[in-house]
Amino acid sequence: MIVLGLTGSIGMGKSTVAQMFADEGIPVFDADAVVHRLQGPGGQLVAEIEAAFPDTTGEAGVNRTALGEAVFGDPAALARLEALVHPAVAAERERFLAANSDAPLVLLDIPLLFEGDSWRRVDRIAVVSAPAEVQRARVLARPGMTEDRFEAIRAKQLPDAEKRARADFVIPTGGSLDATRAAVREVIACLTGAPKE
Repeated sequence: MIVLGLTGSIGMGKSTVAQMFADEGIPVFDADAVVHRLQGPGGQLVAEIEAAFPDTTGEAGVNRTALGEAVFGDPAALARLEALVHPAVAAERERFLAANSDAPLVLLDIPLLFEGDSWRRVDRIAVVSAPAEVQRARVLARPGMTEDRFEAIRAKQLPDAEKRARADFVIPTGGSLDATRAAVREVIACLTGAPKE
């Protein structure tokens, strides 16, 4: 089994590309979706997060805004949160890999692949990338997004050029969906030996 890590900066189209891999029959592990489930209603991490960060949860699970405010600008608080979240996500990832051990290729969709050490746990890396102006337009079109917030998020992420330089594959997402889908199929064919359509 080849484990392909998929990453990309905010607004680059990573979720769309991950769905394209899934549409091609590739098992996909979505780290963000796992975090949402673990922190959602009845989620495994809700009680632990409430104990560590009082008044950040409710019936709907973790209040992401309140939790964000509790850790924003506080490296020690962020480290405490990550110490709760990362092992739980790692356990889910191991379950996913075990469940799909007979697949020739699986995809791990990990937003901060390079920013942590997740890149060490994959066999190959694909980065989604679009021109900076396309990225900016996509992100600023999101509800509640501001220029300052966008820049703060970008500052925490490895620059796109560095991600591309460290990747085995770069999947362009600034053009048509058909062009991106063709690039996805090319990556799959390269890694599995399957013929491209």
